[in-house]
Amino acid sequence: MPELVEIVFRSGGKVYSFDPAGLQLSPNDQVIVRTSRGMELGKVVVANHEVPESEVVSPLEKVIRAATENDLSQTERNEKLASRAAQVCEEKIAEYGLDMRLISTEVVFDGSKIIISFFAEERVDFRKLVEELAKKFRTRIEFRQVGVRDEAKLIGGYGPCGRRMCCTLFAGDQQPVSIKMAKEQNLPLNPMKISGICGRLMCCLKYEQEAYKDFKQKAPSKGSMVYTERGEGKVVDFCVPKERVLLDLGEGRQLEVALDEIMAGPGGPRRPEGPGARARGQKPEKADSARDEETEKPAQARRPARSRRRRRR
Repeated sequence: MPELVEIVFRSGGKVYSFDPAGLQLSPNDQVIVRTSRGMELGKVVVANHEVPESEVVSPLEKVIRAATENDLSQTERNEKLASRAAQVCEEKIAEYGLDMRLISTEVVFDGSKIIISFFAEERVDFRKLVEELAKKFRTRIEFRQVGVRDEAKLIGGYGPCGRRMCCTLFAGDQQPVSIKMAKEQNLPLNPMKISGICGRLMCCLKYEQEAYKDFKQKAPSKGSMVYTERGEGKVVDFCVPKERVLLDLGEGRQLEVALDEIMAGPGGPRRPEGPGARARGQKPEKADSARDEETEKPAQARRPARSRRRRRR
């Protein structure tokens, strides 16, 4: 099987697969690779590992070499040049009165191009700005318009949880986040509580979604009667991070137990089958009864269609 390494080029960026070309690399090693932008310095996030031939996306670029001291020095010079370019760009944006906000400035490893990311509500004519910067730095200038999620990802910061934002902390693709995830995780649908700094739904919803799905497949549904060493109880709440359920034992007593502590009851299963199992003695859901009424009413209210033929005189 072919051997690959996984590499990222910035914090929270997309992970790319490369052929290690015989090098034994470890996480956090810095390497030089060739991409569509030219030569670049990347960081290894997954060491050498084998994958099936069917999972390899061709063509696969090879790692050129492990980063040397000269490569790291070149990167430092590029960062200083990027900082100077950002300062000049800010001055020119103010001078021309352009309705745009500078987000980040990056110089590619070989210095052949400066990439400037900006945010704007509408299209911006920045041709004069490109000409000025090209004359100033004598290199190719590329402008990229980004959205609010990409803006937060490039700038970074801390979320309401007090930790660094997920989009900058975890490497990977920006998969879509939906309001359905918030519903399945029983979160309040208040935009102020489930939105991140960027104003969009928080990225942590998608990272925790699989844990909630797995828990719901194993756990009994709310209202179900289950059995424990301390007696029979009714499921009233979930604690998904701990993989535990809260039981009502009656007489004001409540007990929090792990899923594997639920015992088989007399003549009953270990726990109700699946998340949709009904509790004993529970009435049918209103949705089911309403659906039944909808299917019955048309049959009762059906009348023969009135003929539209005109009478012949």
